Amino acid sequence: MPERALPEALAEEVKRLGPADIMVGIPSFKNAATIGHVTRAAQAGLVQYFPDSKPVLVNADAGSPDGTGRVVIETQPPDYVERILLVRPRNRLQRMSLTYPEVDGVGGKGAALRTIFQIADALGVEALVVVDSDLRSIVPEWIELLAGPILKGGFDYVTPQYQRYKYDGTITNTVTYPLTRALYGLRIRQPIGGDFGVSGDLVKHYLEQDDWTPDISKFGIDIWMTVKAITGGFAVSQTRLGAKIHDPKDPGADLGPMFSQVVSTILRLTVEHDDQWLGVQGSHAVPTYGFERYADPPPLEVDVVRLLAAFTRGRVAVGDAWELLVAPERMAALDSLAKEAQAALDEITRSDTPTGAEDAEFFFSDELWARLMYDLALTARGDTMDMDKLIAALVPIYFARVASLVLEAREMTTQQAETLVERQARAYEAAKSDFAARWRDGEGLKARKPKRKTTRSKAKKA
Repeated sequence: MPERALPEALAEEVKRLGPADIMVGIPSFKNAATIGHVTRAAQAGLVQYFPDSKPVLVNADAGSPDGTGRVVIETQPPDYVERILLVRPRNRLQRMSLTYPEVDGVGGKGAALRTIFQIADALGVEALVVVDSDLRSIVPEWIELLAGPILKGGFDYVTPQYQRYKYDGTITNTVTYPLTRALYGLRIRQPIGGDFGVSGDLVKHYLEQDDWTPDISKFGIDIWMTVKAITGGFAVSQTRLGAKIHDPKDPGADLGPMFSQVVSTILRLTVEHDDQWLGVQGSHAVPTYGFERYADPPPLEVDVVRLLAAFTRGRVAVGDAWELLVAPERMAALDSLAKEAQAALDEITRSDTPTGAEDAEFFFSDELWARLMYDLALTARGDTMDMDKLIAALVPIYFARVASLVLEAREMTTQQAETLVERQARAYEAAKSDFAARWRDGEGLKARKPKRKTTRSKAKKA
């Protein structure tokens, strides 16, 4: 289990800041081009919306060679923000930028956030707001929207509700949103959103947990935070932030490692907290803060050919692993899909036809994908094969699922494409009863390890 306390050198620096009421944390790595805007917006939000609170802004950087930390410190000072906003806060905004220590030799977003949690706990803050360092759409109001439900409404965990381009957020749309919703019954639209608010009580709860893994030190952190808030009995809400404009990523080119870390973490948590979700049926909305916002996020190009090609190669390279982790009837469906994908690729690459990738015929059903994910959870439950290999084998199937959604949404607006996400979530809910029955029957229990006990906290009343 990682240490709860800060390293001595950092502890001395934090002690210099003294106690605080509210803190903004910004994890970063090589974000010199964007973090200045994020810092200005965060400073302005603290000054404008919380003039009577004692505020702190902390940047936890991974040792960026591009001077990211220097940009944070050299961005216009807080007194400049006060002058342009015509606000006279009671307390001076303090800032610090540091290189965060790795957790058990592993660095990444989660390791940065652990340091931010430790600093927030040491300062005794009532509310911690964390925002991504590559944001282009952040405005000062985001700080109030993420901290307001905690300070004014008694909530402990505030997740973002964004408007994202129809091809953005594919891990959220295909895995974390529908699976979290089906398992725990809460419609948390962005359970790995990257921008969030946390109460001081929940920060302490996070630091008390003893199930920290290398994946959580990386991109597994966001889903870990969401599930731990739910299973710890904390009050959860959402807040409307409008469009999210950041550095988007092509699923086929950039998201393989992130997918593995996120899915590995959510599967481990599914095993760990089965007592929390087995009896849950259906789902309901969670309280949402802020006004509705309508904006068109910038488009994102997705290489469908790359996705389909990775799927067909995966059938050859890791198809044996697929046979171990999915039910036989699903394996037959995957074989059929692989043939369909190859036919689409052949049509696209023919020199005598004008067919483009956007005209490809390929369809991966919601029900099949949901049941595949449940098969995977049962396999992970038994530890019958190495988790990393298990998830690596799934990545080409995930690429195929994304390709299908991209093709289906090609003529839709971003708002219309949201119906596909909701349809996917309902498929997970519909398939859950069968999954729960298989779980109760002990499927996947071979070589299962004893469940680790975790610290629980009582919910705060909203």
